[in-house]
Amino acid sequence: MGLRRFIAVRVLTTIPILFGVSVFTFAMVHLTPGDPIDQLVALNPQISAAEEAAIRARYGLDGPVWQQYFTWITNVLQGDFGTVINVDQPVGPYIMDRLPQTIALGLFGWVIALLIAIPTGIYAAVNKDTLGDDLSRVFALSGISLPNFWLGLMLILVFALWLDLWPVLAPNKPLFSPAMLKYLVLPGVTIGTASSATLMRVMRSSMAEEMNKEYVTAARAKGLPERTVVLKHVLRNSLISVTTIAAFLTASIFAGAVVVESVFAWPGLGRAFVKAISGREVDLIMAITLFTGVTIILANLLADIVYALLDPRIRYD
Repeated sequence: MGLRRFIAVRVLTTIPILFGVSVFTFAMVHLTPGDPIDQLVALNPQISAAEEAAIRARYGLDGPVWQQYFTWITNVLQGDFGTVINVDQPVGPYIMDRLPQTIALGLFGWVIALLIAIPTGIYAAVNKDTLGDDLSRVFALSGISLPNFWLGLMLILVFALWLDLWPVLAPNKPLFSPAMLKYLVLPGVTIGTASSATLMRVMRSSMAEEMNKEYVTAARAKGLPERTVVLKHVLRNSLISVTTIAAFLTASIFAGAVVVESVFAWPGLGRAFVKAISGREVDLIMAITLFTGVTIILANLLADIVYALLDPRIRYD
């Protein structure tokens, strides 16, 4: 099939996946005790039973679970993602206010991951079984093993408190401005470390495998400089494997944002998601879950398209 048809088929197959995710998430949220109205009543004991019932009816929380889900998905198909009850604000604007912060943190984390992974992976593959290769593998194992929350706390302790090199709490300044760059360093390094470690291992393995192939031997026999052989020929073929794992790591970037934003008090979707779970904000939980699912699906679709650009042998026909 052609590329356009391939994309269309992939998009259509995401519909039942997102539907299943929404049903599962909605059921899991309702299996936990309590809802936003219970918390509201606990904080305001003067609310009567009649007023509580009226509030539940206003937000559609007075019916059975299946009816609530049917109402929710009908509203979503019409572009209405519900209300954040705690602040009485529509979910759409609430998410859009916090989305740029998460995008900025995620992109910065990706930049950190790539700046670490690609050069380190190349060096480890070219200098296989040397001290530098051993150190790179130790770094990779450490990066994968260290929990995000612990690494973030250690970075705050060392670089923000002891050395006073980078601040932690972001001020109210334009997000994509030079003044904000220093506030992204510590959370960006925290969120990018695990991804860089995984990418580096894949990069090293892929390049080490490519280095032993016949076209590399032929390129060297023609007298091409080693730098040209590695960076022009071997690197391009190795990036196919890296693209595969990079798409899957998008999920870990978003999952890491939940922890990292909470540790650094970063005002993004990850922190909002934690607050939504603790406040039983069903509409907000569902919206962020669906947004994350769509993002991961689009990342995998983009990876499939990049395959064809990196390797002409891959065709969708």
